[in-house]
Amino acid sequence: MAHHHHHHHSNNSTNNLKIVFFLNALFTLVEIGGGWYTNSVAIFSDALHDMGDTLALGLAWYLQVFSRKGSDHEYSYGYGRFSLLGSIITSIILIVGSVFIIQESIPRFFTPVQPHTQGMIWLGILGILVNGAAVFRLKDSTGLNEKTAMLHLLEDVLGWVIVLIGAVIMKFYNAPYIDPLLSLILAIIILRGVYNNLKQAFKIIMQAIPEGINLNEIITIIEADPEVIKVTDIHIWSTDGEYNIMTANLDIKQIPTDQLNMLHTKLKSILKEKEIHHVTLEFKIEA
Repeated sequence: MAHHHHHHHSNNSTNNLKIVFFLNALFTLVEIGGGWYTNSVAIFSDALHDMGDTLALGLAWYLQVFSRKGSDHEYSYGYGRFSLLGSIITSIILIVGSVFIIQESIPRFFTPVQPHTQGMIWLGILGILVNGAAVFRLKDSTGLNEKTAMLHLLEDVLGWVIVLIGAVIMKFYNAPYIDPLLSLILAIIILRGVYNNLKQAFKIIMQAIPEGINLNEIITIIEADPEVIKVTDIHIWSTDGEYNIMTANLDIKQIPTDQLNMLHTKLKSILKEKEIHHVTLEFKIEA
């Protein structure tokens, strides 16, 4: 029932998420080893960044498959909201990791450790290539899941650019404090992303009006119809940030049944253009 609107390309998107997930998972392992080998907290924080993305991608891919199940007796709205769960779990893991990295980085300002810069440079180049390939893979995606995944990966490319620049500077100048400085910058980038994710998830859970939908505008559009007297009770929310639902009670003029059906169909198609995918209207006829 729900989610019929993105079946046609979801196989492709599941495939993309799968490939990108394995690419990232493999590379995260390389990075953790690389962080240990180069003795660099910046590499470790990028490893965390990538691990977070790997988890997010894995959950996105798994939940993309799972959330495609339509509605059933247990979940009448379908399984779309499970993708939020993935977002929340990943966010919690990233917060814990970031706190750990910040704890590791701060002492290094006072007792500087010069990391193995040549290794960092190679890892930086590899990081840009691997994440760049993943971004390229997802660049034409439409689903929220994939779009979010692509943003994560773009941030990773940026993270690696930062690491590479830092490593090059440290190779030529004795400036070991650059390494913990980079890792703090990366931790802040990670936490900013987490904050945005949680904010969005929280709004959806609390059934806020979906982003990009203006309640007053919707009421104005409905009341602009000559047969509608007034919208008396209206609710708009989203199951997962993509699939939006609305219920409304309308006071309407006395009109024949066939006109009533036409009004119903007309309002539904207008609302569909406004990104409201599932509409339930109740009519109250004013004498």
